[in-house]
Amino acid sequence: MIEYLFMLSIAAIMLIACGGDNGSSARDDEIDSSSSGVILSSSSDVIFSGGSSSVEESSSSVVKSSSSAKESSSSSEAKSSSSSVKSSSSSDVILSGGSAAVEESSSSSVVKSSSSSVKISSSSSYVPFDHAKFLSKAKYEDGVYKQFTDERTGRSYYYITITGRDTSYKANSVTVMAENLNIGEMVRGRTNQEDDSKIERYCYDNDTTNCDKYGGLYQWAEMMALPSRCNTESCADLIQENHQGICPEGWRLLTYNDMYTIVHADGNEDGIKGVRSEYRFGGYNTTGYSLVGAGYLWNNRFEDVNAITYWYYPEEGIPTRGKVSSTSNTGTSFQLSAVDKTNGLSVRCVMVE
Repeated sequence: MIEYLFMLSIAAIMLIACGGDNGSSARDDEIDSSSSGVILSSSSDVIFSGGSSSVEESSSSVVKSSSSAKESSSSSEAKSSSSSVKSSSSSDVILSGGSAAVEESSSSSVVKSSSSSVKISSSSSYVPFDHAKFLSKAKYEDGVYKQFTDERTGRSYYYITITGRDTSYKANSVTVMAENLNIGEMVRGRTNQEDDSKIERYCYDNDTTNCDKYGGLYQWAEMMALPSRCNTESCADLIQENHQGICPEGWRLLTYNDMYTIVHADGNEDGIKGVRSEYRFGGYNTTGYSLVGAGYLWNNRFEDVNAITYWYYPEEGIPTRGKVSSTSNTGTSFQLSAVDKTNGLSVRCVMVE
């Protein structure tokens, strides 16, 4: 009997230890995390900024790393001090900095993050720049801004008619774009614009939003719509009167005589300051020309946005140099010089009249 009671006691103890256990525990829903925070919803759209990340998506989700987080039926959270992930209902994936990969599968999804910042938005947030900002506070009393559309791209440009005195000190009038030209396929600053079958442009810092804001940057031969060989040899015999270059139909490239007229516009007592925009370029915009600090590409390096700008003329110096002018945000002088044709500079166009 004693042995029988002893066996019943052992069985009772084992039943209590195992009773009702369905194979899960309070820690089964814990998720490891290391230097990252993750909030996931029903979207797969991710914007990555810095670091490296990979995303795999499917019908369920699991977030793994090296410390712990908690997961419930309504949300999953992993807390940390160095980065975060938020997801909304967008279909775009935008990557900025670092590297990332997005994969889909029919099983669970795994998000791994290490020292990265991940933000989710519904779409690209870039809004085209309002070029009227550069025109603001123009003091040229007789000038009225108008707009035309370049049919090649559908882009509209502001332009203005400016009267003044030319290099012979004769009365002169020019109808000129109040914005830099922006047309062509972007190529990176480390390469030459040498595909003669299309127009190519540089965008400051290889960022097309800078082309939208400041206009493109062009080598001399590209601006002239001449073979790229003209950057390293003389093509003086190919320069035409009212040279169109890459300007729209009915427009031509700005000349030194045009620019002289603009600087010496009627009523402009501010010299080159009266040509520069007040918006981020230290000018008074007395003339309405609204010159911007577009920077430039020099020896394959982008330099001095909002501080300096150069622009080419349809003229040669020596065979490998093109005629240019420039100004800085504090400059008071205006002159003609020559630089290597392979530099990337701004372009303005004048209406053919």
